[in-house]
Amino acid sequence: MGETRRKLTTIFCADVQDYTRLMGADEEGTLAALKRCREAMGRLIESHGGRIINTWGDGLIADFPSVVEAVRAAVDTQNELAGFNARRPEEGRMLFRIGINLGDVIVEDDDIYGDGVNIAARLQASASAGGIVISSTVYDQVRNKVAVGFEFLGPLMVKNVDEGVPSYAVRIGNARDETPPAERSGPARPQPVAEIAEARPVSGRRRLFAMLGVIAAVLIAINLLSWQGVFWARFPVLALAVVAALAWNRDQTRFNRKITALAIVALGLVGINLLTWTGQFWAVWPILGIAAVMGLRWSVRR
Repeated sequence: MGETRRKLTTIFCADVQDYTRLMGADEEGTLAALKRCREAMGRLIESHGGRIINTWGDGLIADFPSVVEAVRAAVDTQNELAGFNARRPEEGRMLFRIGINLGDVIVEDDDIYGDGVNIAARLQASASAGGIVISSTVYDQVRNKVAVGFEFLGPLMVKNVDEGVPSYAVRIGNARDETPPAERSGPARPQPVAEIAEARPVSGRRRLFAMLGVIAAVLIAINLLSWQGVFWARFPVLALAVVAALAWNRDQTRFNRKITALAIVALGLVGINLLTWTGQFWAVWPILGIAAVMGLRWSVRR
């Protein structure tokens, strides 16, 4: 028997809507799609500091030390899987439901048990296809820190838990919750709670890119208007381009952020080498080191 202890953690629970129907229609195709979705989900969970604890059938449980990062991982997951499903026929789409709870759990070896896990599973079961439902303990921690909206669903009844668990549907973009009323137990509040956080909107990134572009244009104009035979603006413009790429990488979900950041740094070094060309490609050595680090990270992820 392994050592048993307790800890407070954020439990992330996910499974596939209508998985049995999908397997009945196309076993091999469904299994291949499930593996692809799990790879994407695992990458995003890892990039947000979480770890996968267990998988079974179409289900998955992970835990996170950060409540905010757990919700961000769920939002990134649903956004990326939405793009994957958009390329599939409607009857073959693999739509995950995700539930997130912050609670005290029992830890034994690498597994976790207890009401905290049961509540996350119940929240997941009440989510709509492609949706996310969180407990009030999670909502209290993330309501002003994640760029999504929330709608109060009322208390959910959970086995072995005396009182209903207040829950919230996470609103991603213009998504609408399709949770049947029968899934919600207890009286709802007179007015749904819907709060939009002020974090990292797309328009904010566009303003940043526009500002960096204006700065680059001004530097080039100053260089040309005060021309003395040296195009010194090339270095600050290159630095601005690297800053813009890193800002884009901070919010993108298509690639692993850490590996992409290393690739951006490598391209920056190539740019410096070319702009200061003296007949020697010295950037090959730091790029080789960066490539080795990227390869090691990729092999560990696999």
